[in-house]
Amino acid sequence: MMWRALLLSLPLLLSAPAWAQEDDIELDGLLVDRTLTRFGKDFLYYYSGYWRDLPGTQGFIVTVSETVYPQAGTRLWIEVNQTKIYETYFGRRHNNMKERADQAMLVTIDHVTQVKANIMLGQHDDHW
Repeated sequence: MMWRALLLSLPLLLSAPAWAQEDDIELDGLLVDRTLTRFGKDFLYYYSGYWRDLPGTQGFIVTVSETVYPQAGTRLWIEVNQTKIYETYFGRRHNNMKERADQAMLVTIDHVTQVKANIMLGQHDDHW
């Protein structure tokens, strides 16, 4: 019964009100968490703090992914709009996550700036 009411009200929920159509609403870029371990979560904590403060990220989707190799460590990589821009490896012992997040953010800023410059110059990238 509740599902029927939800399905019947779905078109009303999806249609935007008149005030939303008059004023454009811009969302900052998305950050997708695909980390698995404590190391990955710590890295994401620092990285996401930088990402939130970065202006002009509309249209960018950043995905932080992680693969765990038992007895060996972790591989972590970052993709921006499905283009891999950063990759690092963590051992099984303590690593300086803030330093690695700093490095990753510098690479991200460089990539975002390059994509925006290409758009302004009319050189569209296939991934954008």
